[in-house]
Amino acid sequence: MEIRELQWFTALAEHEHVTITAERLNISQPTLSRAIRRLERRVGVPLFDRHQNRLRLNKYGEVFRAHALRAISEVSGAEQRITALIDPDTGTVALGFLHSYGTWLVPDLLAGYRRLAPGTTFELRGDAADAVVDDVRNSRLDLGLTSPRPAGDDVEWTPLRDEALCLLVPPGHRLARRRRVRTAELADEAFVALEPVFGLRQITDRLCAAAGFMPRVVLESTELSTLRALVAAGLGVAVAPLTGSPSGPGDHAVAVPLDDPQARRTVGVVTLAGGPRAPVVARFYDYVRSRAHAPHV
Repeated sequence: MEIRELQWFTALAEHEHVTITAERLNISQPTLSRAIRRLERRVGVPLFDRHQNRLRLNKYGEVFRAHALRAISEVSGAEQRITALIDPDTGTVALGFLHSYGTWLVPDLLAGYRRLAPGTTFELRGDAADAVVDDVRNSRLDLGLTSPRPAGDDVEWTPLRDEALCLLVPPGHRLARRRRVRTAELADEAFVALEPVFGLRQITDRLCAAAGFMPRVVLESTELSTLRALVAAGLGVAVAPLTGSPSGPGDHAVAVPLDDPQARRTVGVVTLAGGPRAPVVARFYDYVRSRAHAPHV
């Protein structure tokens, strides 16, 4: 059953005359008649009572017309919503990101972009790195801001900037007043860390492995704010982004720069291979990439 046949049926139900309706629809009378017969065969009953050259909508036709009008309205509404979603000025972008990017990167990007396209709306979702990439792969997200680079050739990942990592230690810790610390010095420390699905945890494990040990993780969390609180409570040390980390002794965790060239994570934007197709997403994607290596992205 095609939507145009429903439209032809409702027009015929209004005029109750094949010749007039066919002229209004700019189709031939036989084409219209065949379409109506197909509908009647599908529903199993005649929809019109025939009286010489005129038609009368019967009780079955009245029922069918009510549902046909709703179906036409639903399809029209869907078309309008899709048009709004893909409009480069007023559409919607589904954007995923690591939770820690929600405090600086995402606000900076959206604030700058709104000056260019104030009518664009965003669906925002913070999650772990693996979950963000998986949602992009399955088209639940248009774009993702994540780290590290995801594996596979079914997605594209464009690096935007490097974010320095630091060591978080409790106040009064033996390393709290150090200007810098090497990863190799942490072999005997108890670590608190994000769960393995998080990109930061994966980077932490690689840093420690390169220094010749695996971190002794005593507590795992799903949020960076909780991680900082656990460190401040003296439950272990942690590797964390320098962005947003406390910088001096006090009641909070203390951030000490890591003296390791690999102590960084590269922020990147991920989308399906071939790039986004919807104009609204493509426009924002180009904007994000144009901000690569900018001081505050």
